[in-house]
Order: sequence, then structure tokens, then C-alpha cells
Amino acid sequence: MIKLVEAHYLGDFRVALVFSDGREGIFLGQDLLKRSGPLLIPLQDEAYFKRVFIDAGALCWPNGLELSPQRLYETCKVVATA
Repeated sequence: MIKLVEAHYLGDFRVALVFSDGREGIFLGQDLLKRSGPLLIPLQDEAYFKRVFIDAGALCWPNGLELSPQRLYETCKVVATA
């Protein structure tokens, strides 16, 4: 099962990701923010968005929003593979 092992905020609502198999990618948060929902409203503030962290292998924010590592693996822009 794929998990996130590293996440670093790059600016402009982008997050650099490293997965458990060594693959590296960039999550484009602008795409996520095109959707609607109560958990996404705080993320529209970049200061809040950059509070991103990893919990149990998923990409998370303090308001309880979690993004599946498998879905991120499938959709992020790949920058390197192991």
C-alpha cells in the first residue's frame, strides 16, 4: 500500500510529495480548490493551506481534511521515480 513519507510546501498552493516507493511528485492544490465543500474553505487562505502535514501516510490539514495517498499517487504531477 502506497503512503506519503514526506510533504513540503513549495508555495502557490503546491506541495512536493515523496511516496513510500520513492516516487516524487507535486500536488497542485489549485485543482483541489476548484471544488466546493466546508473543509475546503479554510484552504483558500494560503497561510492555512501551507499548514499541510502527513498523518498515517495521508496528506492532512488541521481542520480534519485528509487526502488519500493512493489518489494523490495517481493524480500528482510526477517529477521523479525510484
